[in-house]
Amino acid sequence: MDTTAISGSKNFWVLFAIILLRYVILASLAFLIYYVFRKRQWLFKKIQQRFPSSKDYAREILYSIATSVIFTGIGLFVFASPFERLTQAYYKIADRGLAYFIVSIFLMILVHDTYFYWTHRWMHRRGVFRLFHQVHHRSTNPSPWAAFSFHPLEAVVEGGVIIVIAVLFPVHPLAVGIFLLFMMAYNVYGHLGYELYPKGFSRTIIGRWINTSINHNLHHQHINGNYGLYFLWWDHWMGTIDPDYDHYFDQVKSRQANA
Repeated sequence: MDTTAISGSKNFWVLFAIILLRYVILASLAFLIYYVFRKRQWLFKKIQQRFPSSKDYAREILYSIATSVIFTGIGLFVFASPFERLTQAYYKIADRGLAYFIVSIFLMILVHDTYFYWTHRWMHRRGVFRLFHQVHHRSTNPSPWAAFSFHPLEAVVEGGVIIVIAVLFPVHPLAVGIFLLFMMAYNVYGHLGYELYPKGFSRTIIGRWINTSINHNLHHQHINGNYGLYFLWWDHWMGTIDPDYDHYFDQVKSRQANA
């Protein structure tokens, strides 16, 4: 009996369960609160004043399951294959200290934001869009379930950031896990269809550089522009921010109940 194959299969299903459950739990919580329990009371807060269809939800969930499979494969490739020797993965926090462990999480967020902006913008190129990114943009009115709704080719690109990060600087698997939990939470928020930041936030010193659900929702509505993930500096620096973003943000956040 090939015990290596059995071990590899076990590792796959354990990691897959973690990735899928992280998506299901966070997306379910957001969906239940905003799309079920408070659906009528908070409709005035919804960025687009309508809800996706059941077919949209089903498509987003099915593609997200496929994405979870691909992300699992990438995770095992980085941390449980011969490729690991080319990375800077380490397994004892004490080897580099708690301070570096914490700093590395923020480094991953910064690297991911840059990686996402430029790969996202590349996937909007003519010819590339249809093959890689069109599936995600079928969610013109995204829901929390759209957080992982990628074509398999896009899922490979999205998951590739872990390979880049593991090669660039020392990473502990637990730090990667914390980073990915933050990524998942912010991705669910970005596709929530509701804005959690307060009125006027986009015009503040800090808010000018932070990505919001409204900003990403505009991207899903108009397709081009607003390519950022966590931050907006690349969009501002490269001139790809939607010129109506601040106005639209104020408009959505100024709505009143029963208006």
